[in-house]
Amino acid sequence: MQGAEISVAELGHRFRSEPRDVVVLDALHLEVPAGGYVAIMGSSGAGKSTLLSVLGGLEAPQAGSVVVGGTDLRHLKRAELAAFRRATVGFVFQHFGLLDTLSALENVSLARGLGGEPARRSRQRAADLLELVGLGDRLTHTPVHLSGGERQRVAIARALANEPRLVLADEPTGNLDEDSSARVIELLERLPNEQGCTLVVVTHDRHVAHRAARCYRLRDGRLHPEVA
Repeated sequence: MQGAEISVAELGHRFRSEPRDVVVLDALHLEVPAGGYVAIMGSSGAGKSTLLSVLGGLEAPQAGSVVVGGTDLRHLKRAELAAFRRATVGFVFQHFGLLDTLSALENVSLARGLGGEPARRSRQRAADLLELVGLGDRLTHTPVHLSGGERQRVAIARALANEPRLVLADEPTGNLDEDSSARVIELLERLPNEQGCTLVVVTHDRHVAHRAARCYRLRDGRLHPEVA
């Protein structure tokens, strides 16, 4: 599998507000090679999550050009954006987003099964992914019986369920202690080499951000190279 190349030019995004609209992305440019690893920092409200939402097809670009893995997102309709997300993108969120009533295996296999794969094959894929993230002995555990770090690793396994070409991680260590954070980041950083995907991480943690191949700070709607 080859990672998805990202090419963003003149990206603009604003939220309607009174007395004037709030501009969060302003003629933003970003280039990430296939299989690249980029981190983005910025203050709360700077637009980091909005940028990830656009890159991942959760929101259509309001202005400018966004091409991910050869797909131009500007003119995709809602159903087409959903198809793009299923085929191309894996999401990892700060708050895990797991279903509390399902086991780790069920949380991961559900993501695979939504694509129409037979239950037996989706469960085997889920088991293999949980083994990959070091949770082969936690298949039947529900989220309440897992630590924060373990829940985030389940979330990473779920993000990989459909073999995404792009993984977007929004504050993936925000709710974790130092040891769990280190393990989660080390796992994420292996993905470009081991899974062939492109990785974009949004984080407040400078130590996390500066481990990436390239690091940017989102300020005044634009990305600025961040120096360690």
